[in-house]
Amino acid sequence: MEKFDLIVIGSGPAGEKAAAQAAYFGKRVLIIEKQPVVGGAMVNTGTLPSKTLRETSLFLSGKRFREMYGVNLHEGKKVTVQDLMFRKNYIVSKELEMINANLAKHRVTQVRGVAYFIDQNTIGLQGTDQQFKGDFVLIAVGSRPFRPSGIPFEEEAVYDSDEILWMERIPTSMVIVGAGVIGCEYACMFAALGIDITLVDPKDSILPFLDHEISGLLVDEMKRLGVKFLFGELVDRVEMDNGQCLTYLKSGKTLRSATHLYAAGRSGNTDGLRLENIGLAPNKRGLLEVNEQYQTQVPNVYAAGDVIGFPSLASTSMEQGRVAMCHAFDFCYKDRVAALLPYGIYTIPEVSMVGLTEQEAQEKSIDYEVGRSRYSDNPRGKIIGNENGMLKLIFARSDKRLLGVHVIGDNASDLVHIGMMTMHFGGTIDAFISSVFNYPTLSDIYKYATYDGLGNLSGHKIRD
Repeated sequence: MEKFDLIVIGSGPAGEKAAAQAAYFGKRVLIIEKQPVVGGAMVNTGTLPSKTLRETSLFLSGKRFREMYGVNLHEGKKVTVQDLMFRKNYIVSKELEMINANLAKHRVTQVRGVAYFIDQNTIGLQGTDQQFKGDFVLIAVGSRPFRPSGIPFEEEAVYDSDEILWMERIPTSMVIVGAGVIGCEYACMFAALGIDITLVDPKDSILPFLDHEISGLLVDEMKRLGVKFLFGELVDRVEMDNGQCLTYLKSGKTLRSATHLYAAGRSGNTDGLRLENIGLAPNKRGLLEVNEQYQTQVPNVYAAGDVIGFPSLASTSMEQGRVAMCHAFDFCYKDRVAALLPYGIYTIPEVSMVGLTEQEAQEKSIDYEVGRSRYSDNPRGKIIGNENGMLKLIFARSDKRLLGVHVIGDNASDLVHIGMMTMHFGGTIDAFISSVFNYPTLSDIYKYATYDGLGNLSGHKIRD
């Protein structure tokens, strides 16, 4: 039986980075992956594929060109599923090469198979006699789309959010259930291609964690794309009728569409791990509970990534894996995940945020002020044809300390980092007044959002 310092179950962002972190400091590491390739949902079914499809849909639809030049450069071009998937397949293959190269560089051993616990230090592979010993074990098995009863996923036209990446043709219409991040992202990219999209959700708004002003702007932009919203609606069941999907809502409404995408919630991939052998029990969604160091109730067993639930982001999963290993082996290198976690939502337009929303500031009774700057007032915003974007800064009235950053528009998930780093070092909005930004750039909107905020603070608008 081979002995390792660390056994990692799963090779997604949490598993890969944890393995590399431990191996970097000289530990002998084994990764067990049940899929034929590494990368988990980040590479194969989630983050990278969906974001690549977004860029592809913008290009193939000619939407960017229409907005920049007022013409449709792709008129008459019928988009095929092969067109849509070409770039996605290329990006996925390149990322797989990078991950395998990273693991090889760190001399991490890889084994394919379905892992299960024999005891807290012994891992077996289902269907084989292979067993491995490890001083520590990291569970990084990720998650899969939640599949409720009443949805016939076995039908060709009914998809979950993983299967949609292998659709065989571009449909004319689609009902999407779930107005969370995944549902909204797919709604935007398919609507950009001219697909008739209806988005159904039991809540009264999309993405409730966003600043309400930003989510309102996003809804307006999605409606401009052609997305239709049905809020406050629950799905009863889905049936097929002559190749069409009939989505029956509990309100009595029936929606007919060529395809159906169910994108409401995910479940942890803990079934099959035989966690009962080590005294661990996941919750009803298959998620594990951990402490601040990502340690389970079994001291030498850690868990990170989607399998522990919120926030279920590739960026945070990587850091969770690293922090877990630093704690396990006492590396004295990285003792916690940063308190400020940015969110990047790849809708059309893009949305990103970090820190407090205006609603949270009100709930906490914080005396705050707001500064806004719109892409329409920014030369680069005009050049790239994205004039509906906006930056919103939340800051304390008493000392102008930056509390929250919210961006909607092109490059939002990049722009948010400027404000995030200012917040990380406890900075104020004066940092943007003092800084010189390249011109013309979108980054310059920080300076003008600050001018707007200072004008609001003093009771009159200040213009440079």
